Amino acid sequence: MIITLIMFMAISTSVYAQFDEPEIVKVEAKDKAAFQAKFAEIKWTGQGFNYNKLDRIPAIEIRAHLQSVYGDPTQTIEDIAKTGTYRPGKAIQFEYWFIIDGKIPMMVLDLDGPFEDGLVYVGASRYIDLMPQVKRTFTRVVTEAEPKEYTDYFFSPERGQWYEVKYANGKYSKTEVKKPSHINIK
Repeated sequence: MIITLIMFMAISTSVYAQFDEPEIVKVEAKDKAAFQAKFAEIKWTGQGFNYNKLDRIPAIEIRAHLQSVYGDPTQTIEDIAKTGTYRPGKAIQFEYWFIIDGKIPMMVLDLDGPFEDGLVYVGASRYIDLMPQVKRTFTRVVTEAEPKEYTDYFFSPERGQWYEVKYANGKYSKTEVKKPSHINIK
């Protein structure tokens, strides 16, 4: 009887743990190197991040909600340009890096700047079973936040065009611009 009770308590505790909300902490730009070193051996996957309502929202709008909840992105195209490692395959508008529950790495980034809906999600493959709950919590937190103003730049290799992307005065915009002089990409 006691063994049955202990087993029941262990099972119910693990079932309850599946419904705990994960703690999602953004990695600040100054901490990128430490994040990369800590998770250098991680096998990344996009599996487990089930499609939900966040995937139907334009990335240009999601970015404003992310700004509200998490502040500036961990990395933008401007940051990549500063490292001298930019190439067209790295044509992102923004990346947010996170550590979930103090141990699980996750990154979210735009797929095609301001031109697509949703984001790309990657996490550590060994935690794939936790990703549905992580995405549910992430979606709730992001969609409940009021949008906050931001300005980013994006280069579309397919279009051969730079864009200033922003949310200001209650309006979203993506405006064709010449390459910003402060971004040193050839």
